[in-house]
Amino acid sequence: MTEPTLIHSPVVAASRLLVYGLWTTALIPLQFFALKLRLPLAQRLPQLYHRACCRILNIRLEVIGRRSRVRPTLFVANHSSYLDIMVYGALIKGSFIAKTEVGRWPLFGTLAKLQRSVFVDRQIRSLVAQKDEIAKRLVARDNLILFPEGTSNDGNQVLPFKSSLFVVADQQIRGESLTVQPVSIAYTRLDGMPVGRHLRPFFAWYGDMALLSHIWLLAGLGRFTVTVTFDKPVTFAALGSRKALSQHCWETISTSHAEAITGRWPEGRGPRRARRWMRARRRAGRAAAA
Repeated sequence: MTEPTLIHSPVVAASRLLVYGLWTTALIPLQFFALKLRLPLAQRLPQLYHRACCRILNIRLEVIGRRSRVRPTLFVANHSSYLDIMVYGALIKGSFIAKTEVGRWPLFGTLAKLQRSVFVDRQIRSLVAQKDEIAKRLVARDNLILFPEGTSNDGNQVLPFKSSLFVVADQQIRGESLTVQPVSIAYTRLDGMPVGRHLRPFFAWYGDMALLSHIWLLAGLGRFTVTVTFDKPVTFAALGSRKALSQHCWETISTSHAEAITGRWPEGRGPRRARRWMRARRRAGRAAAA
């Protein structure tokens, strides 16, 4: 497999980050007042914001499967980069369950608060105590997004899930078990060429990587494709325990992630845009034959 050449343009990086900064600065006060006034716009604006950010950074979203339409849904997802927030936020109208320290980060902490993120101390005792706060959001029909790995990774694999974080899934919403949907994300192509193992960490942010230099490098690259897979929703009641639910989600997400980074999807499963294009070609061929 031929790897794409990693070319960084300082001009592209500067222009993208400038537009991103202006867009973010313009929407922060708007979202602040929408929240204060409890306007419906406060729930719609974050998704609009993230979709525009994906365009600014030239991110192509490739979607496999269908997002759950049940409200509320707990979306369980893998996590490899700060870009995940932008991508998931563009596709899912919901809020994130984030670790407490995120709320103290410059800029990202502010954005997380404006998206009504739920900040938790990821210790089992604290999670049990915070379960009531999360339950209130679910009863209010707010979708939530959980990263059960507990940290980001290099994008080449999915780390083991912490089953303790699934304490939030044991909820009865109006007498029915909470809907849980596994979702996977993978950074798969750069300028149309497959991204292999040694280039994927340029998109992932993990360990002790310097944040600012990583953002600068990433912003100056070409167009890259992010593949997001929505797998079949399940319920806590159907699986019976936190450990069973955690293991099911991990296995499902790991499989979908592996399929995305290798480009080997089973029959009938693959990028939505590719399937639509093939169907259009078949219809055109039948029309020509007629």
